[in-house]
Amino acid sequence: MANTYLSFTTGSAGNRAKWTWSGWVKKTDLTANGTLFFAGGSNSDYSKILLQSSGTIYISEVGGSSTIWEVQTNRKFRDPSAYYHMVFVYDSAQSTASNRLKIYINGVQETSFATASYPAQNRGAMWLAGGTNHRIGRDYISQYFGGIISDVNFSEGYAYGPEIFGETDTDTGEWRIKDNPSFSLGTYGFTILKNGNTITDQSTNSNNFTVGGGALTNTKDCPSNVFATLNPLQKLGNSNVTLNYGNTAYKTTSSAWGNITSTLGFSSGKFYVEGKILGLNSSTGYGGMGIIDSTRAGITTGNESFIETGNTAGMALDYRSGQSAIKSGGSTVSSNIGNFSNGDIIGMAIDMDNKALYIHKGGTYYQIGGTTGVPTSGSSKTGAITIPAGVEICMIVMSGYSAAADFCYNFGNGYFITTPVASEGTNASNNGIFEYDVPTGYTALSTKGLNL
Repeated sequence: MANTYLSFTTGSAGNRAKWTWSGWVKKTDLTANGTLFFAGGSNSDYSKILLQSSGTIYISEVGGSSTIWEVQTNRKFRDPSAYYHMVFVYDSAQSTASNRLKIYINGVQETSFATASYPAQNRGAMWLAGGTNHRIGRDYISQYFGGIISDVNFSEGYAYGPEIFGETDTDTGEWRIKDNPSFSLGTYGFTILKNGNTITDQSTNSNNFTVGGGALTNTKDCPSNVFATLNPLQKLGNSNVTLNYGNTAYKTTSSAWGNITSTLGFSSGKFYVEGKILGLNSSTGYGGMGIIDSTRAGITTGNESFIETGNTAGMALDYRSGQSAIKSGGSTVSSNIGNFSNGDIIGMAIDMDNKALYIHKGGTYYQIGGTTGVPTSGSSKTGAITIPAGVEICMIVMSGYSAAADFCYNFGNGYFITTPVASEGTNASNNGIFEYDVPTGYTALSTKGLNL
């Protein structure tokens, strides 16, 4: 949601002393404070729930620029690859102060706090005050949430536990979403962002939100199907990088090699991903897209990108005419593979069952040894790039050298940064949206894809 937020303004005042907020939160920007839920009319009178850059949750009410009450967790929530189910229950009528604000994460109540100054009994916070602007994803001025907020349910006048909105999976023991939770709404209750970007209230109320500060991306990434992204905890080599658009776009900002791997990996199966060249057009435009064994991630020597090392395969991209190449295990298997232009889309079909990689540019698969790649050829590996035996847990990887090498991936959400695919290709698995046809038997790298 970076630079985008949702807004809704109340009419008359609601029940300011009791409410429940439930949402599934995936924070991709770990460097900045991000607002989950805000209510107020100025920067000096407000209430807000913040997921801080440190990873802690901070909830407060401010009046006349003075903090009235505040609660901050000790525990930190900074896994960029997973959704956290967060439930906040405000019930100021409770006689015990610590019961007036409860926080649940993945079904478990938080009980350890760095700061715990609770609201006074029967205090009505700014939430649900008459004529008050309520926001999801930004406070009054600037603290945008960098990531995805999904399946938000709000109940006015009721204090619900997390079991209303989630449940434990009997097979895995993991906390999972309930698709259609049953709860009382009150006047200002709502259900939005249900499995995507629907800002129209999907409850029986009509408390619709509006989008402010930009456009809301229609993401397939949701609590029931988490897609791979680039991992901000695995930015290796050059530390001067920008990583944005939900951690799908990456480039270094100084002249040194850097690389980054995906949040999800796999040891078997067949997966498809597309990369796009956003900029590769000056004397320092070098980079790479491909795969790497998890134990080799981030290893570089001198001016080499990941693609020059063992247990890797993919494309070495170069701004110079005829200098780009396809490599496996650090050795060139196809040189002088043609020129690249900004906007070119590269597809990779990764067959870990047969240790075969197939790469296309604009839908046409490259030839290896004079034979065009056929991703559906199975064990015959027709025109395949051999994936080294040492690639046991395969991660998708991207590298770059300087700001002149600018790339992004579409892991299946159907977007290259903020631009949707021009014309959706066929996809037999129905998991993910891509520009070009996904070969039969392949799927997007997501939690659903890993279990197909």
